[in-house]
Order: sequence, then structure tokens, then C-alpha cells
Amino acid sequence: MKRLFLLALTACLLTTAATAQLRIVPQPVEVKNGEGFFRLSPSTAIGLAGNNAEATRVANMLSKKLSTVTGYTVPVTGGAINMGTSNIILSLNTTANATLGSEGYQLKVGTAGAQITANTAAGLFYGMQTFLQLLPAEVEGGKKVENLEWKAPVAEITDYPRFGWRGLMLDVSRHFFTKDEVKRYIDDMVKYKFNLLHWHLTDDQGWRIEIKSYPRLTEVGAWNVKKEGRFNYFSKPEPDEPRNYGGFYTQEDIKEIVQYAKERFVNVLPEIDVPGHSMAAIAAYPELTSTPGTYQVNSGEKFMEWPPSGHFYGLIDNALNPANEKVYTFLDKVFGEVAQLFPFEYLHMGGDETARNFWEKSEDIKKLMAKEKLKNLDEVQSYFVKRVTKIVNSKGKKLIGWDEILQGGLAPGAAVMSWQGMKGGIEAAKQGHEVVMSPQIFTYIDYMQGDRLMEPLVYASLRLKKTYEFDPLPEGVDAKYIKGGQANLWTEQIYNLRQAQYMTWPRGFAIAEAVWSPKAGRNFANFVDRIENQFPKLDQAQTKWAPSMYEPDVKAAKGVKNVVVTLVPEVDGLDMHYSFDNSWPDQYYPKYKAPVEVPKDADKMRIVTFKNGKQVGRFMTISVEELKLRAK
Repeated sequence: MKRLFLLALTACLLTTAATAQLRIVPQPVEVKNGEGFFRLSPSTAIGLAGNNAEATRVANMLSKKLSTVTGYTVPVTGGAINMGTSNIILSLNTTANATLGSEGYQLKVGTAGAQITANTAAGLFYGMQTFLQLLPAEVEGGKKVENLEWKAPVAEITDYPRFGWRGLMLDVSRHFFTKDEVKRYIDDMVKYKFNLLHWHLTDDQGWRIEIKSYPRLTEVGAWNVKKEGRFNYFSKPEPDEPRNYGGFYTQEDIKEIVQYAKERFVNVLPEIDVPGHSMAAIAAYPELTSTPGTYQVNSGEKFMEWPPSGHFYGLIDNALNPANEKVYTFLDKVFGEVAQLFPFEYLHMGGDETARNFWEKSEDIKKLMAKEKLKNLDEVQSYFVKRVTKIVNSKGKKLIGWDEILQGGLAPGAAVMSWQGMKGGIEAAKQGHEVVMSPQIFTYIDYMQGDRLMEPLVYASLRLKKTYEFDPLPEGVDAKYIKGGQANLWTEQIYNLRQAQYMTWPRGFAIAEAVWSPKAGRNFANFVDRIENQFPKLDQAQTKWAPSMYEPDVKAAKGVKNVVVTLVPEVDGLDMHYSFDNSWPDQYYPKYKAPVEVPKDADKMRIVTFKNGKQVGRFMTISVEELKLRAK
């Protein structure tokens, strides 16, 4: 028994060591490490048997990528090709491998060549992403690199996803992202095996999709007044300020992006957020609300209260009127056009954060409640959701919405995206509904990812380590109802693609691992080691990422004479140095070892972190006044 235990332990350690050495994200199911390297050469070719169009596209993508950075011509060759002459073989299984499923792959790298085998072209695509991670970081640079040995370590990898729904949500309503920027976001996400883009297309700050039946949705609803600063604290726009900030996607733009995503095995889930979050639609068509008046697209000024109780209170009515039949005619036409543009089986109706204080005053809604025997506003919301579900189903689609659609009773066949923790998803699954987990406590990557003095202030904080704890499958829930999970990037405080990238990476790595990799063997220190190998690749690709994990949380408490500061690192192996004399510390300054008391006359503290002798954190400057506030 002892010998068997030691053999099992050795095998486990070898597998972990192999994964750590290869430093792949997300972590593969199985890795067998070898010795030596496979080297690309001017004679390297990509072999692909058969005439599968999708597999050919994958081979051509790999060819283009390798040819660009190596300067070699790496052709795609049909028919049989010898792996033993520094070639790369892409091969579709003639008999399906049940273990791999529809997205899994096997990658074998030997000293004489490499081979990726899969049941489908999607599997080849994900195997290609793993193979590219084995090459030097410069493979992501997009230009020829001289005098570099292009080599990948010998290994055998068997890999397949834990969940079929592996998503990132991009909010393009609060700030508009161009067609090319959305494509670039897709390019970044597929490298880490995400397969779904949840596209939040409408909200109070902008309507971003052309609806030909209602042209004012983009003529009026796509534009507001440009504001810079902190969302929800902006001044109210003046009447003469130009409403020229924003934009929208034509239906041809939508088709182009959907096709671009499809070629990279990404489904696109469109969200039309109703009945709340509808200010942009109401500004264009004010008859859709229960409160007559003139409306404008919100520019980030405060228009709603978010009390701790979670009962949202609108200062301006931003909700559609569920008692108005014109609303359902409107939604029938909108969802009809949307359904024609997006082949994915689901349409997202939003359904979150509806401020009902205006509904309470509406005579129309009171009449509706009496007519339909609706006891409360939860049931009014449910009535609306069920009407929308029928509309969506009539377009040949399934409906999914945020977990508020559970209130008052969930429509048959509707799926739930659980954002207010895991509770809504658990409840929906127990009722037999499909669920996508995206709880804000783990997956809201618009939240601050470091100490608040380093990040744009927003609703809450979410450290990388907490994100890594995300598991889409709660204990006691039938796995067949949990489709997977996703991270959500709301963009109230995100003005451009660079900041969107900064907020996504590295927390996106943690989400990728939660939805792709096996739950067993998860280890944060090992994860950090592997994602550090990705940072040079992000740099080469000119993708911005956040160094927040290298920067401590700054805690303060009252001491005997003055404030006492505690520095709490997120990752291991950091050397934290500090100063109180207004100078900029480096590795020769005092090293933090224990809580330190602020000197009597100091007015600020500066902190910087090093790892293995290299500066990895940004300079942090915090005033003593701020420390005193934190001490309270």
C-alpha cells in the first residue's frame, strides 16, 4: 500500500510539475512532459488531410501567424505529410474520440514535429492556441523577429473543457467600442479558449444596434454628451451641450462581427436590456414609458438610487410600460430584427434593476394588475417577462435574462444568468431551468482589482485571488442545468479598449480556468506562476494588462501614538519597500516585514514592490490623511 501511495503521489507531482513548467492557461486536463524541443525551420509546413473548410481555416490561421513572426514561408499542405521533418500536422479524427468531445484536442510535440488531433475544427483551434503558448512570447508580436530560436518543449497534452459556455460580456452601451475594437477583444479572448461574447448592446447611455423598424433608436438613442470623470457623479448636461458622443453598429456591421466571431468558434449573445435600463429607447420613443414627458439619453449623471436593500428607486422613469401594448409591438419588431442577425440560439432580455416607483403610480399598470389578477409588482415583472419570452420564442430563439426574471415566477423554458451571487442560479436550476453563473462577487471584472488609490473608483473591489475562487457549479446542484459561466465587463468607468483590456487581464485568466479546467488540483500559487508567463505575450500583442496583483492592499488602524499601517500582499514572493520622507523608494529602502507606525510629522507614505530583484508594482502614494480615514 505504501508503495502504491508513493507511486500515486509521484505521478501527481510529475503532472503538476509538467503543467507548471509548460505554464499553460487555462490549465489542461492532462500533461505529460518530455525532454528536448521541437524547432521550427525554413522547411516547416502544416499538414492537413481532407477538405474540411473550418479545419482549413484553422490551418491557414496558424500558417499566417507563424509565417509572419518567423519570416519563414509555412505553407499548408494537403494530404499525407511526414511529421518527422519539422512539420505540424492538424488531423480530424475519422472516428470520434468520446473523451475529447466537440472542443477537446490532443497535442503531441516531439523533437521532430508536432501534431494536433481533434474531433472537430474547434478542437484543432484550441489545440493551436495551446501550441502557440509553448512558443516564445514573440509569437504574439505580429512582426518578423530576427535571430530567435523558434522552439516548443516536447510534451503530450490531452485537453477538453469542463463547461460549454465560457463567456465574457462586453458592455458597449456606456461607452461605444468600434467594430475593429470588438474584433480585437474577440482576438484576445479566444487565445484563452473563451467561446462566447455576451454583447450588451442597449442601456440608459446608448442604443448601439440599428433597428430598421425604429430608426430613432440610433438617430437619437445612440448619442449623449461626452463626460469624463466618475460615472454617476457627472454634472447634468446643459441644453446647448452637443449630443455627439457615442455611435452604433449598422446591421451590416453586426453581420461582419458575428461572422468574424464564428470563424474563431465564438458565439455572440446579444442583449437588449428591458424593461429597465431603457432610457436610450425612451429618449427616442417616449410613449414606451408609463410616465409621459420628454427624455434624453443619460450621459452618466445620477438618475437612480441604489440603496443597500436592493430596491432600486428611479429619479427619472427609465423603464418600459408593461401595460402598454405598443411596448410589445415594439419588442416584437426589435427582437425580430435581432434574431435575424444573430444565429446563436439565445437572446438576452436583461430584466435587471427595474425601478418600480413609477410603475406604482401608473393608472395603466393598476388596471393591468386588476385585469390579470396580479398581486404585486413582482408579478407585473413576471407578466412582462412571460410576454417577452413568447416574443423571443416566436423568433425561433430561447430567452435568457438576469436573475431578476425569477421574481414573480419564471416563464417556462427561460434560462437564468445569475449575477446577484449564486442564489438565483441555484433556485433556477432546482426549478429545472438552464443557468449561466456570473455572480458579481467573483466575475464582475469592472470592479476595482487593487487598492482603491490605484484604480478608478467604482462600486466594489474584486481581487484576482477572489476571482480565482469562482466555481460555476455549486454543491448540490444538478450539473446538467449549469451551462457554464462568464465574466462581465460593465463600462461605466471604462472609456476605451486599452482600459477594457486592463480590466480584463489577468482576471480573465482566472475565469478562463474556472470554465475550462478541471476543478481538482486548483492552486492559486501555481496559477500565478503560469499567468506570469502570459504577461510577456500580452506585451508582445500590445494588450494592456493590470499589475494590480503585485500591489498590496493598504490597511490602517489606530496605534498608540499614530496610525499603524499594514501591507497585505495578494501573491507570494513580493518584497515591499516604503518611505515616509516624500522620496521614491526602491529595493534599497526599508523592506516591509511587520505593521509600521507612521512617523509623527509624515504627510504621505510611498510603497513599491519587487519580485526577484525586479520592480513589478507601480509606485503607490497614500496621504496620511487617507490613512487616518482608513483607520476609522
